[in-house]
Amino acid sequence: MSVFNSMRINASGLVLERFKMDIASTNIANINTTRTEDGGPYRRKEVIFEESLLNAKNSITGKMEKKSFGVKITEIAEDEDNFKMVYEPEHPDADENGYVAMPNINMVDEMISLIRTQRAYEANITALNTSKSILKKALEITKG
Repeated sequence: MSVFNSMRINASGLVLERFKMDIASTNIANINTTRTEDGGPYRRKEVIFEESLLNAKNSITGKMEKKSFGVKITEIAEDEDNFKMVYEPEHPDADENGYVAMPNINMVDEMISLIRTQRAYEANITALNTSKSILKKALEITKG
Protein backbone atom coordinates (compact mmCIF):
# COMPACT_ATOMS: atom_id res chain seq x y z
CA MET A 1 0.00 0.00 0.00
CA SER A 2 1.39 3.39 -0.93
CA VAL A 3 1.49 6.34 1.41
CA PHE A 4 -1.04 8.11 -0.80
CA ASN A 5 -3.50 5.20 -0.48
CA SER A 6 -3.25 5.34 3.31
CA MET A 7 -3.85 9.10 3.18
CA ARG A 8 -6.92 8.52 0.98
CA ILE A 9 -8.25 5.95 3.46
CA ASN A 10 -7.69 8.33 6.39
CA ALA A 11 -9.36 11.17 4.50
CA SER A 12 -12.45 9.03 3.85
CA GLY A 13 -12.51 8.16 7.56
CA LEU A 14 -12.38 11.86 8.45
CA VAL A 15 -15.29 12.61 6.12
CA LEU A 16 -17.32 9.76 7.63
CA GLU A 17 -16.64 10.75 11.25
CA ARG A 18 -17.45 14.40 10.55
CA PHE A 19 -20.75 13.36 8.96
CA LYS A 20 -21.54 11.11 11.95
CA MET A 21 -20.91 14.09 14.27
CA ASP A 22 -23.32 16.20 12.20
CA ILE A 23 -26.04 13.53 12.41
CA ALA A 24 -25.58 13.09 16.18
CA SER A 25 -25.75 16.88 16.61
CA THR A 26 -28.96 16.98 14.57
CA ASN A 27 -30.42 14.23 16.75
CA ILE A 28 -29.57 16.19 19.90
CA ALA A 29 -31.00 19.40 18.44
CA ASN A 30 -34.30 17.61 17.75
CA ILE A 31 -34.65 15.82 21.08
CA ASN A 32 -37.89 17.71 21.83
CA THR A 33 -39.29 17.99 18.28
CA THR A 34 -42.79 16.53 18.42
CA ARG A 35 -43.96 17.68 15.00
CA THR A 36 -42.03 17.33 11.73
CA GLU A 37 -42.95 17.90 8.08
CA ASP A 38 -43.95 14.21 7.95
CA GLY A 39 -46.47 14.85 10.73
CA GLY A 40 -45.02 12.88 13.63
CA PRO A 41 -42.16 13.30 16.07
CA TYR A 42 -38.57 13.44 14.88
CA ARG A 43 -37.02 10.00 14.37
CA ARG A 44 -33.42 9.44 15.42
CA LYS A 45 -31.10 9.12 12.45
CA GLU A 46 -27.95 7.05 12.10
CA VAL A 47 -25.25 6.80 9.45
CA ILE A 48 -24.81 3.52 7.57
CA PHE A 49 -21.46 3.01 5.86
CA GLU A 50 -19.36 0.30 4.28
CA GLU A 51 -15.86 -0.34 3.09
CA SER A 52 -15.07 1.21 -0.26
CA LEU A 53 -13.54 -1.43 -2.53
CA LEU A 54 -11.98 -0.87 -5.94
CA ASN A 55 -10.48 -3.25 -8.46
CA ALA A 56 -6.73 -2.75 -8.63
CA LYS A 57 -3.82 -4.63 -10.13
CA ASN A 58 -1.60 -6.41 -7.60
CA SER A 59 1.94 -5.13 -8.19
CA ILE A 60 3.46 -8.51 -7.26
CA THR A 61 1.19 -11.03 -8.98
CA GLY A 62 -0.20 -8.79 -11.70
CA LYS A 63 -3.71 -10.08 -11.03
CA MET A 64 -6.75 -7.87 -10.53
CA GLU A 65 -8.08 -7.90 -6.98
CA LYS A 66 -10.30 -5.83 -4.75
CA LYS A 67 -8.48 -3.37 -2.52
CA SER A 68 -9.79 -1.19 0.24
CA PHE A 69 -9.82 2.53 -0.43
CA GLY A 70 -11.46 3.66 2.78
CA VAL A 71 -15.12 3.89 3.66
CA LYS A 72 -18.21 5.34 2.04
CA ILE A 73 -21.55 6.47 3.39
CA THR A 74 -24.34 4.36 1.97
CA GLU A 75 -27.42 5.72 3.73
CA ILE A 76 -28.89 7.77 6.53
CA ALA A 77 -31.33 5.43 8.25
CA GLU A 78 -34.11 6.31 10.63
CA ASP A 79 -34.20 4.39 13.90
CA GLU A 80 -37.44 2.41 14.02
CA ASP A 81 -37.60 2.20 17.83
CA ASN A 82 -40.90 3.30 19.36
CA PHE A 83 -41.42 6.88 20.39
CA LYS A 84 -41.41 7.75 24.09
CA MET A 85 -44.88 8.56 25.39
CA VAL A 86 -44.79 11.37 27.94
CA TYR A 87 -47.78 12.58 29.93
CA GLU A 88 -48.18 16.31 29.20
CA PRO A 89 -51.88 17.11 28.81
CA GLU A 90 -51.17 20.83 28.22
CA HIS A 91 -48.86 20.15 25.23
CA PRO A 92 -50.41 21.11 21.85
CA ASP A 93 -49.49 17.69 20.38
CA ALA A 94 -51.01 15.68 23.27
CA ASP A 95 -53.51 12.96 22.37
CA GLU A 96 -56.95 12.62 23.98
CA ASN A 97 -55.37 10.91 27.02
CA GLY A 98 -52.79 13.69 27.50
CA TYR A 99 -49.77 11.76 26.17
CA VAL A 100 -47.27 13.25 23.74
CA ALA A 101 -45.15 11.11 21.40
CA MET A 102 -41.57 12.29 21.90
CA PRO A 103 -38.58 11.48 19.64
CA ASN A 104 -36.81 8.15 20.17
CA ILE A 105 -33.58 9.89 21.16
CA ASN A 106 -31.59 9.13 24.29
CA MET A 107 -29.26 12.02 25.19
CA VAL A 108 -26.74 9.73 26.91
CA ASP A 109 -26.48 7.48 23.85
CA GLU A 110 -26.00 10.51 21.58
CA MET A 111 -23.27 11.95 23.81
CA ILE A 112 -21.48 8.58 23.88
CA SER A 113 -21.77 8.45 20.09
CA LEU A 114 -20.27 11.94 19.83
CA ILE A 115 -17.35 11.05 22.09
CA ARG A 116 -16.68 7.79 20.22
CA THR A 117 -16.87 9.61 16.89
CA GLN A 118 -14.52 12.31 18.14
CA ARG A 119 -11.98 9.66 19.18
CA ALA A 120 -12.21 7.96 15.78
CA TYR A 121 -11.76 11.34 14.09
CA GLU A 122 -8.66 12.00 16.20
CA ALA A 123 -7.29 8.53 15.35
CA ASN A 124 -7.71 9.26 11.63
CA ILE A 125 -5.88 12.59 12.05
CA THR A 126 -3.03 10.85 13.87
CA ALA A 127 -2.74 8.23 11.13
CA LEU A 128 -2.86 10.93 8.44
CA ASN A 129 -0.14 12.92 10.19
CA THR A 130 1.99 9.77 10.48
CA SER A 131 1.63 9.17 6.72
CA LYS A 132 2.63 12.79 6.08
CA SER A 133 5.65 12.37 8.34
CA ILE A 134 6.73 9.19 6.49
CA LEU A 135 6.38 10.97 3.15
CA LYS A 136 8.38 13.95 4.44
CA LYS A 137 11.18 11.67 5.69
CA ALA A 138 11.24 9.85 2.35
CA LEU A 139 11.66 13.16 0.55
CA GLU A 140 14.46 14.17 2.94
CA ILE A 141 16.29 10.90 2.27
CA THR A 142 16.13 11.40 -1.50
CA LYS A 143 17.63 14.93 -1.18
CA GLY A 144 20.80 13.77 0.51
